[in-house]
Amino acid sequence: MNNNSKSDAYAAAGVDITAGYRAVELMKSHIARTKTPGVCSDIGGFGGMFELDLTGITRPILVSGTDGVGTKLKMAFLMDKHDTVGIDCVAMCVNDIICGGAKPLYFLDYIACGKNVPERMEAIVKGVCDGCIQSGAALVGGETAEMPGFYPEDEYDLAGYVTGVVDKDAIIDNNTMEAGDIVIALPSSGVHSNGFSLVRKVFDVENADIKSPVEALGGKSIGETLLTPTKIYVKPVLALLEEVKVKGISHITGGGFYENIPRSIPDGLCAKIQKDAVKVLPIFKLIAEVGGITERDMFNTFNMGVGMSIVVKKEDADKALEILKANGEDAYIIGEIIEGDSKVELC
Repeated sequence: MNNNSKSDAYAAAGVDITAGYRAVELMKSHIARTKTPGVCSDIGGFGGMFELDLTGITRPILVSGTDGVGTKLKMAFLMDKHDTVGIDCVAMCVNDIICGGAKPLYFLDYIACGKNVPERMEAIVKGVCDGCIQSGAALVGGETAEMPGFYPEDEYDLAGYVTGVVDKDAIIDNNTMEAGDIVIALPSSGVHSNGFSLVRKVFDVENADIKSPVEALGGKSIGETLLTPTKIYVKPVLALLEEVKVKGISHITGGGFYENIPRSIPDGLCAKIQKDAVKVLPIFKLIAEVGGITERDMFNTFNMGVGMSIVVKKEDADKALEILKANGEDAYIIGEIIEGDSKVELC
């Protein structure tokens, strides 16, 4: 810890730089858990350094992604639980780049807060590190900005950035997709990190009891259920890519089925999704019931229990399901690719 750097004037303005040093000290043990062979710098420098191992890669393409947690953070504030939103932050980034076949290499986070409470910063970064470990990425750096007067003292924002690599010849594209291909679903863990402005309105979370058990949620509270971290799909998908030709992947985020599935479907084709096949989670049924939300709006806002969709040829479907299940994913078929111009059709 830096014991020489201290500014009484800055502290009087609301910024405690010594709290920042204390927070970094608390984070270090968590960050050390994420270290991978490519890391060649320590936390505290001006830039994170990573040595790229190109073994087995002939035409390396770097793939980057960035995202935040959104208004799901409001749930963390209300529940005073801060050790899982970091997983969400990592998940929203790494799940995006795996759609192109990229293996995550390293991650950086950015936390802006009204007041730097070291123990709270430690909890947040612990979650980030948990997410990094789940995805095989190293946390090589970050930034904590104390911004009094800009954020309330008990609130913060959290965002992140990931870099991954894929061999150019292994990039997932949809050029070979054709009618008859199969659409596979990877289950979500819950609402993930999208649609929370609507969720918060539906449940009136600032004024309602969100900590008591709810029978429809299996005895969990609304708050606990909504804070369930976003599932990270990197390792199961990488295992699949080693053995099966994957023709398209969609990360089902904000905009639900109608916005995200078409992003991996080429012109002239359509993903025909069987709604009855989708294993809708109880939280989504409760949101629809309490909010009086139409089925189409639900599928156009939330993941509905499907965090990722994967397209493979029909002959590979059974093998793909076997590999995914062997890697912890209860994957199942939700549809097929047909000819058409709408990109996605729910029936």
